[in-house]
Amino acid sequence: MINQPHWTLSEDGAYLAGAEDNAAYHICKRLMDLVLGLGLLILLAPLMLLIAVCIKLDTSGPVLFVQPRVGARRRSQPGMQRWDIVTFPCYKFRSMMHNADTALHREHIRAFVEGELSGAETDHARFKLGEDPRITRVGKYLRLSSLDELPQLLNVIKGDMSLVGPRPVPTYEVEQYQDWHYGRLAALPGITGYWQIKGRGSSTFEEMIAMDVDYIAQRSLGMDLQLLLSTIPAVLTRRGAR
Repeated sequence: MINQPHWTLSEDGAYLAGAEDNAAYHICKRLMDLVLGLGLLILLAPLMLLIAVCIKLDTSGPVLFVQPRVGARRRSQPGMQRWDIVTFPCYKFRSMMHNADTALHREHIRAFVEGELSGAETDHARFKLGEDPRITRVGKYLRLSSLDELPQLLNVIKGDMSLVGPRPVPTYEVEQYQDWHYGRLAALPGITGYWQIKGRGSSTFEEMIAMDVDYIAQRSLGMDLQLLLSTIPAVLTRRGAR
């Protein structure tokens, strides 16, 4: 890991660092998210419509799966970086049976955070549950291709997420965090990011956190663009997908 800012978790649910924030970076990043996010949404609209039809033909239930995820919201504060920890509705194409029980995934995430996964569970993307009986026929292909995440472009346009940033996580994963783990929340969550590209398929939970915190310490527009471009071959080769 490189040298990190000294992040402190405050009592009112914010992550603070004793350094002046780079406002220009965040303004330019927001403009990039809006321009590219809207462009991609328009370009991919026919594909998203086709996916929606396939989901409706495959199983009953809504096209979108909406789940509360934990993210962060930047707030200007003189001489201090401040990220308020918040929850937001995260959109995905539904890849599971409607109203599927979350208990199985909750237990898997607990084991992932505590480093208890073993054997076949660690062969691919560790944070994902392998051989999940809740996944539909269409959902299997959506997950392999990462197409289930396309509706998160709406989250990007709304400002809940960025194109690049740490993975947005369920509230029950954050319940397992130690204080230093919260450092990964000092940024908008992203559709893609450093960990998603570099360590998605093989990283432990602690390695994932370290990659996210490293990204936050060295983030720049150039780095964000490089990660966006690296996402294309990662998706095409299905690296870490399952």
